[in-house]
Amino acid sequence: MPQMAPLLWLNLFLFFSICFLFFLIINYFIKPPFKMEFTLKQPQPTKLYWKW
Repeated sequence: MPQMAPLLWLNLFLFFSICFLFFLIINYFIKPPFKMEFTLKQPQPTKLYWKW
């Protein structure tokens, strides 16, 4: 069974690392940006009616 040279292992590692990074970058940019609607809502004060 022939063994692989260390440089070939390094080439495989670099190839799969670059493919993995490319895959992550593509998945990050493939989604449309989520548009948040900014509305100013004033918090309603809660009225407490105490019965003593």
